[in-house]
Amino acid sequence: MNTFLAFYQNLGLALTLLVIGTFLLAGTVKGIIGLGLPTIAMGMLGLAMLPAQAAALLIIPSTVTNLWQLAFGGHLSVLLRRLWPMLLLIFLGTGLGTVWLGMDGGQWVVRALGAALLVYALSGLFLPTFEVKAQTERWLGPVCGLVTGIITSATGVFVIPAVPYLQALGLNRDQLVQALGLSFTVSTLALAAGLAWRGTLGGGGISASLLALVPALLGMWLGQVVRQRISALLFKRVFFIGMALLGGHLLISG
Repeated sequence: MNTFLAFYQNLGLALTLLVIGTFLLAGTVKGIIGLGLPTIAMGMLGLAMLPAQAAALLIIPSTVTNLWQLAFGGHLSVLLRRLWPMLLLIFLGTGLGTVWLGMDGGQWVVRALGAALLVYALSGLFLPTFEVKAQTERWLGPVCGLVTGIITSATGVFVIPAVPYLQALGLNRDQLVQALGLSFTVSTLALAAGLAWRGTLGGGGISASLLALVPALLGMWLGQVVRQRISALLFKRVFFIGMALLGGHLLISG
């Protein structure tokens, strides 16, 4: 698997089309609501390949789209000063989880991925938005970062509990979108470092991930167009229902 061509030849036509379709859909969802690319990629690809293989494919699309997302908004320095304890613990938690748990395969990894997707979807559908006070933020941010990092290392999904926590900080829309991009960028880079340390992220995997960037970027563009024409609230509800069904399937089937 020295090149991306060898990678996709090994996958076969059906799985290659699944990869392209998955990242097109994931990019579209991210373009509409500002998140969802790694969640959809891990969930859908987890149906047909090992979670570690799916995680390797999402590294470059996730990194580039997240950098795109955090580059705009004008609040980066303020958010870094406020969120650095959480971001540091995300990185350290991912490293700790890589050594402790890893993502080498086995039914428990697939079921853990399903559980993470299901919890994320149910929290998005039913939990109200909480409010985190300043004194609570000092200790809750690092705790959420550590838990997010450990879950990331095992499943490749880095939305729980980071996303609900960031939504509870009272940030305005632009700040929240940029904060999500910042959190996801750190999580992606930490995941890439963990995969490389375990020898799962080879040159062929990086090249294959680079090719997956094309449908992801096209999807983001489509999502930004669609966002002007549909209700973001309705779309988000449909997205969470889909994630709940997918997570439940992975959790049951293993």
